[in-house]
Amino acid sequence: MYYVGIDLGGTNIAAGLVNDEGKIIYQESIPTYRERHYTEIVKDMADLTLRVIKGAGVSIEEVKNIGIGSPGTPNCDEGVLIFSGNLNFRNVPLRAEMQKYINLPVFLDNDANCAALAEGVAGSAKGAKHSVTITLGTGIGGGIIIDGKIYSGFNYAGAEIGHMIINCDGVQCTCGRKGCWETYASATALIRQTEKAAKENPNSIINKLIDGDYSKINAKTAFDAAKQGDEVGDRVVKQYIKYIAEGLINVINIFMPEVVVIGGGVCKEGEYLLKPLRELVSAGVFSREEIPQTQIKTALMGNDAGVIGAAMLGKM
Repeated sequence: MYYVGIDLGGTNIAAGLVNDEGKIIYQESIPTYRERHYTEIVKDMADLTLRVIKGAGVSIEEVKNIGIGSPGTPNCDEGVLIFSGNLNFRNVPLRAEMQKYINLPVFLDNDANCAALAEGVAGSAKGAKHSVTITLGTGIGGGIIIDGKIYSGFNYAGAEIGHMIINCDGVQCTCGRKGCWETYASATALIRQTEKAAKENPNSIINKLIDGDYSKINAKTAFDAAKQGDEVGDRVVKQYIKYIAEGLINVINIFMPEVVVIGGGVCKEGEYLLKPLRELVSAGVFSREEIPQTQIKTALMGNDAGVIGAAMLGKM
């Protein structure tokens, strides 16, 4: 059997036909044009689904279900997207609207949960019954897999891992609280920390890398400077990794997953990031006796995670 996965984003809609092993057979994407009414967007999703099935050369009878991963808070039982700020959706009946065009079962979940499911089915957490996937991006996204299934609480709004506090009364977060993990360990936070260090240390290699233009700073800048022997860049990187570790220790102490998967562009630093991170986490977790310990890995699914995870929603 095959499954269609749809990654509904604020900029683009990606859809793919996925097999039982979590491999994408064929996929396409289109712009979302999110300012439109949801009925127009869902019509495009249905048309894209049919194109993908046709493009893969299979019949619709060979497709078991459609899964949709979306930013925001879903009601998975009802197939309703309760709220999505990225899409300006409120109480949108995605399942019912899709089934006006295609007579297949339709499943819905949060996009971060779909990414976690993808890593569990075909990625870095494959074979693990319990895993947590964390994405270090504009904020920090989280997805929790327990006994092979997504866990998001009784109201589907759980797993907001980025909004646990690691510094009471710390940096102001967009959620309204202060000191959230994502205000210290997201890619956005790293850029802010790098800019602050560059302004305070004009002779740093960081300033040479950006030609004095702070708008050129990205999540790689401090790492690049550190690799060139820059003490300022090295301090930024070490502190940033410590911030990541503080949150990971909390996650591991609470859930004790077999695997924690870390995604996001910063993970391209590989062992330069992972080696010190693993050392800090190993020294800080509560259970340090001679028992199996949580593995920390980088994500494998990349941009395909949303499509694969959404497709697998109906297979859980």
